[in-house]
Amino acid sequence: MDYNEIMKKAIEAAKNAYVPYSKFPVGACLYCDNGKLYTGCNFENSSFGLTICAERNTIGTMIADGGKKIKAIAIYSPNMDNCTPCGACRQVIHEFQTDEGTDVITKIGENLKIYKLNELLPEGFLL
Repeated sequence: MDYNEIMKKAIEAAKNAYVPYSKFPVGACLYCDNGKLYTGCNFENSSFGLTICAERNTIGTMIADGGKKIKAIAIYSPNMDNCTPCGACRQVIHEFQTDEGTDVITKIGENLKIYKLNELLPEGFLL
């Protein structure tokens, strides 16, 4: 899978973010082990605890479509370079990573930076 294509879809998804409070749009696109791409964006709520991150929104879409494992996920915000998942999203991604691990794709300027999820969350929790 072309990681530039996944990032392009994350960039497009960020344009749909609903962020009237933080003004911090984020888009995500994941590549599932079923070969499909799923996108999502963050959306806020005036009760801030109800805000949903782009990554978890995207993962929920994957689950609703029957997807099981994340091979790669791109995260993008026009507000910052190297926009990596928050701690909660790292844990949720961990729940669905493949046996080979999940690549986390970010953008720095015009370049992509690829992390393995285990670099970002070395001691993820599973039952």
